[in-house]
Amino acid sequence: MSQISSDDVRKVAKLARLDLPEDKIATYTGQLESILEYVGQLQQVDTEGVPETTRAVEVTNVTRADGVQPTPVREDILNQAPQREGDFFRVPKILAN
Repeated sequence: MSQISSDDVRKVAKLARLDLPEDKIATYTGQLESILEYVGQLQQVDTEGVPETTRAVEVTNVTRADGVQPTPVREDILNQAPQREGDFFRVPKILAN
């Protein structure tokens, strides 16, 4: 028994601002039905004791240890710039007006 109707597909398409051709509605109805059946199967899986996660694989940042480092001399940095204007880097204009 189908849970999804052609009207449901049209409504979802409209909400998603998709322009679906009328001859594809039946195809998408079947595909959406298959997706919902799969979700129904997933709802049957026992997840008791499985920790919640936002990723399939745990990701951690690789960082270096913090340490005190000497601050570069501002004048040395400015002298390395291709162009400078006073105490600022001069860069090409990218926005009009």
